[in-house]
Amino acid sequence: MFMKRISAAFCAVVMLCTLLLPASVSTTAADTAMRDITTMELVKDMGIGINLGNTLESAGDWIAEWGDGTTSSYETAWGSPVITREIIQGYKNEGFGVLRIPVAWSNMMEQDGSYKINDAWMARVTEVVDMTLDVGLYAIINIHWDNGWVNKFPENKAECMKRYTTMWTQISENFKDYGDYLMFESQNEELGWETLWNKWAGTQGKDESYALVNEINQTFVDIVRKSGGNNAKRHLLISGYNTGIDVTCDPMFKMPNDPANRCAVSVHYYTPAGFAILEEDADWGKALPTWGSNADFNELNSWMDMMKTTFIDKGIPVIIGEYGCPKKNKDADSVRLFLKSVCEAAYKRQLCPVLWDITDVHYDRSTYQMVDQELKKAFVEISGADISDPVLPPTTEPEDLGTPATITPDPENPGIWLIDVSGAEKVTINMKMAAKSGATGCVGYSTPTIEWEMEEWELTADTKGTAVYEYTIPEGVDRIQMQIWWPSDAEVVSAYLKMGEGTDATEPPATEPPTTEPETTEPETTEPSDILYGDADVNGKVDILDIIVLNKNLLGAGELSDAGKANVDVDGDGKPTANDSLNILKFIVKLTDKLPV
Repeated sequence: MFMKRISAAFCAVVMLCTLLLPASVSTTAADTAMRDITTMELVKDMGIGINLGNTLESAGDWIAEWGDGTTSSYETAWGSPVITREIIQGYKNEGFGVLRIPVAWSNMMEQDGSYKINDAWMARVTEVVDMTLDVGLYAIINIHWDNGWVNKFPENKAECMKRYTTMWTQISENFKDYGDYLMFESQNEELGWETLWNKWAGTQGKDESYALVNEINQTFVDIVRKSGGNNAKRHLLISGYNTGIDVTCDPMFKMPNDPANRCAVSVHYYTPAGFAILEEDADWGKALPTWGSNADFNELNSWMDMMKTTFIDKGIPVIIGEYGCPKKNKDADSVRLFLKSVCEAAYKRQLCPVLWDITDVHYDRSTYQMVDQELKKAFVEISGADISDPVLPPTTEPEDLGTPATITPDPENPGIWLIDVSGAEKVTINMKMAAKSGATGCVGYSTPTIEWEMEEWELTADTKGTAVYEYTIPEGVDRIQMQIWWPSDAEVVSAYLKMGEGTDATEPPATEPPTTEPETTEPETTEPSDILYGDADVNGKVDILDIIVLNKNLLGAGELSDAGKANVDVDGDGKPTANDSLNILKFIVKLTDKLPV
């Protein structure tokens, strides 16, 4: 819907390379077993859910030009941080039972017409699914808007169908051994085309548009069922006609023929649009700041009753894959009442409601909690979720940034800050961004003998709109100038001085020589080592290619040289393992500054 537009300015890249490990790395029962339960029972067991919105479905041709070609440049492009286990564990702790993971599979895809999904992108989606299942959540993955190629079905059906079948064939193969906590969804809300039928202008083209929707959904089921493994019995989610309730309840919409009889239907709920979509007036509607009148409740209940009568009462499970509303220009009590009421109206009719959410709107991805704890309490009361024993994230000691420095904004030059660095060897500068974006600029200094020297810098913002830059102070410099080129509304909020070892900001280090002769010892002689830990391909450096080489070996698809085997044994157990791969990955993406060895 319209509310899923980009919520922030371009986010700079957060470096995170991903690895491909065997499915057996995940060991929880949740992602290995296929239970003898109906889809209706499974949907009921889900409870209520939430979307991982504006994350893996982020798409746009500009990302390839702006980003660095990594998966995280796409994952963070619409404002999300790189997703971690702590973020996903937080969804479980807050009472949700299912995480819908929208995906743009065309990101980084081969451009030769083969529609080959990029291996690193597939691995990253797999990693997020694994984390979801490992914490005990159900996971739903789909083909989302995906840069809009699905909209071209009417004019180029053959090529679009080739693309669709090729993509689902690859997705099905990758996840075929996963258990029934993973559900596939045929598409998002693009199935249904106004170029074929405009529902506001009569019935011309209606038969053709519905027939194409039904054909695509049937193709989806056929692909999954014949793909082997657990997919023969996987529970599937069928996209309704544009996921609209009225048009999905139309008799022309048909559920696919499924030999396993394990299909649910998906619709979305953003009604009334003036409240649930619009933040301000548009040419097609007026924004509504409040919700909760008798007419509002009657409208909500009539739509939910329609879904119950059309599907639930006939044994067809229903998932409301998205419902929600923005918070800008909305009454906070109305937002809470709307979200609670939609959730309750759906849940009591046995529909599974899945809240649409993007970074830090309803769920804070940095604190791992719902922003509105009253809303969380209401959700838990509706679903009866057991949140009595949450898994808490590990506590870490706060970083010692150093001694606060004096910052003076330059009154004659906006965007320039003067920082007193007397006696320091390094300065750590915390930047505040008005938008969740990156920043660029320069830092420089002048002395009586040097007119001006500068160093350009570029940094990324974290989920709170801040970022850190560290600058080494040249000898003899007591003031530096921090200048921001872009964005114009960024600012320096603090700076901290770091002294050299044994020095202090107010007390210079002692310069007197020691009064006693230092004890001298002969240096210990050792044989030079040829081992470069982490260097699986033995090319003299440690990078993402080493992860690929190691994981191919773990999967039985490649061999390591003797030197490579020695290099990758970073945990010292004498053999290459998935644990070595994980440790090397953490080292590459700077989650740790050293390997275990």
